[in-house]
Amino acid sequence: MIISASTDYRAAAQRKLPPFLFHYLDGGAYAERTLRRNVDDLADIALRQRVLRNMSELNLETRLFGETLAMPAALAPIGLAGMFARRGEVQAAQAAEARGIPFTLSTVSVCPIEEVAPAIQRPMWFQLYVLKDRGFMKNALERARAAGVTTLIFTVDMPVPGSRYRDAHSGMSGPNAATRRMLQAVTHPAWAWDVGLLGRPHDLGNISTYRGNPTGLADYIGWLANNFDPSISWKDLEWIREYWQGPMVIKGILDPQDARDAVAFGADGIVVSNHGGRQLDGVLSSARALPAIADAVKGQLSILADSGIRSGLDIVRMIALGADAVLLGRAFVYALAVAGGAGVRNLLELIEKEMRVAMVLTGARSVQDITRESLA
Repeated sequence: MIISASTDYRAAAQRKLPPFLFHYLDGGAYAERTLRRNVDDLADIALRQRVLRNMSELNLETRLFGETLAMPAALAPIGLAGMFARRGEVQAAQAAEARGIPFTLSTVSVCPIEEVAPAIQRPMWFQLYVLKDRGFMKNALERARAAGVTTLIFTVDMPVPGSRYRDAHSGMSGPNAATRRMLQAVTHPAWAWDVGLLGRPHDLGNISTYRGNPTGLADYIGWLANNFDPSISWKDLEWIREYWQGPMVIKGILDPQDARDAVAFGADGIVVSNHGGRQLDGVLSSARALPAIADAVKGQLSILADSGIRSGLDIVRMIALGADAVLLGRAFVYALAVAGGAGVRNLLELIEKEMRVAMVLTGARSVQDITRESLA
């Protein structure tokens, strides 16, 4: 398959991955209405074309949390990214560094902090969930700080896992899941060799390091349900804010009042996100929620957005709606699954080219020039 657009990687990933992994990556909660709205609502945003404006020089750089980003994007935290390519988090982090943007490591990554951080020169970001074991959370923060992590992404919209029916249908969870996954791996030999065999160990690396023994993936979804904490509240963030001295970003904001509460709390940034449509189906898409949130808190903290972003054109749309930058999630993992770090680097190159075309044709010479005036 010839990859000529950023959106080509999804179909290529579906061909290469065992179904349980593809549908874990590609699926959403319940009937997946919000999953589809994330993409469709963003695609419906019309830009205002401008011409004859001397667009010979463009600048895609932006400043965020004291860093210079080559373009207004970072790689989002993705659980089990290491199952989509051999030691996938390391490959993705190196690709992000090569293209001048940050990589964010998930709490539930395959590769632990201590494996990913030494593989890159640029300080990475780290994402933390609220787990029942507060000792693990403290340990993870200590290890992140020791590894030079600069920015903490605190995910607040997953006190319990969403009802992801595709995972049960495909074999990621449910009865006889392990047997079904093994049979699928046999019929996808390229993945089975590169990741299934050579990509070991397959466990939750950050949690295994803390516990001192492997935390396997046999019942990953069940582990999430048993260890995530539905009692999460702002008080849980207070002790983390006191303990963590670097920038702290609250991920999972969809309501303007929650955004105002994040400002009052003292967060350095928020991520307008519905977890890629994987948590509560039927809520607003990120593109629909973003303008009201930007109206409420723009300029008081940094606003990032994710969910539904598949191209450079989508990034321009999100920034025009009020974001300062975006997180790329599914889009980069599709590419990671197809061609490892080389796929991610190519994806980011395609996205940058798409951004440049959109900026030239909307008259935006810099990221700061992309505003509501850029919308039709």
